[in-house]
Amino acid sequence: MVAIIVVVVVVLFALVVAARTIRVIPQARAGVVERLGRYSRTLEPGLAIVTPFVDRVKPLVDLREQVVNFAPQSVISEDNVVVGIETVLYFTITDPRSATYEIANPLQAIEQLTVTTLRNVIGGLTLEATLTARENVNTELRTVLDEATGKWGIRINRVEIKSVDPPADIRSAMEKQMRAERDRRAAILTAEGEQQAAVLTAEGARQAAILRAEGEAKAIDTVFKAIHEGNPTRDLLSYEYLQMLPQLAEGDANKVFVIPSEFAQAFGGIGETLARRVKEDSSGEKS
Repeated sequence: MVAIIVVVVVVLFALVVAARTIRVIPQARAGVVERLGRYSRTLEPGLAIVTPFVDRVKPLVDLREQVVNFAPQSVISEDNVVVGIETVLYFTITDPRSATYEIANPLQAIEQLTVTTLRNVIGGLTLEATLTARENVNTELRTVLDEATGKWGIRINRVEIKSVDPPADIRSAMEKQMRAERDRRAAILTAEGEQQAAVLTAEGARQAAILRAEGEAKAIDTVFKAIHEGNPTRDLLSYEYLQMLPQLAEGDANKVFVIPSEFAQAFGGIGETLARRVKEDSSGEKS
């Protein structure tokens, strides 16, 4: 019975020794080993062998990028407006030894450093600049934080301003200003559209008048060429002019008629022809 107990104790002791000797480090993790209370080495991912009862492996350090969201902080801008700013921080531990021994509480230290840096940066900006220049604020915050946390073995990858909350009265005034600006832009666009429509209408009327005038000119030219090619007599021209007189007389504005000299001569020729025919008819009756 005693032998069985001894065997069980030995087996348990061997298991404990094996558990303390063989350590498996997952991917993207790191283990800090202390030997007799002092830093010894850093375990990389994979299988590692440590000396039992002499070496102690501290809690594993996560080497992946981590995200922390800080609660809104009250910050006073350059124009004395109190705003609540909520930030999001992205960081990575690059040196497990420094992150373990150089700082006791990395997250709390980063949060306090972010708050103080944010107050310094926003204190030099107006509210409008804070709302419109977030990218510049993010860059300045990241530069200051990364420089301060470098000795802690922490790299600040990004700092994002999640929200900027001004007081209620300031928000109401800003909304009224934005609404007035939208109304002004809408009025300008409407006026520009009406002006452009008027210009296009006038341009279309002008083009139509030009085309109509060109068509009339071409028609007159065609008629003129046809008349001259047909070699008309003065009697025919006079007759055609008489046919056009009723059309010229249409309308209240047509009060004066201009008769070209050629048509006056043609009328004279018609009169002579009529007189000659009357004379001939009279002579025939006498005979």
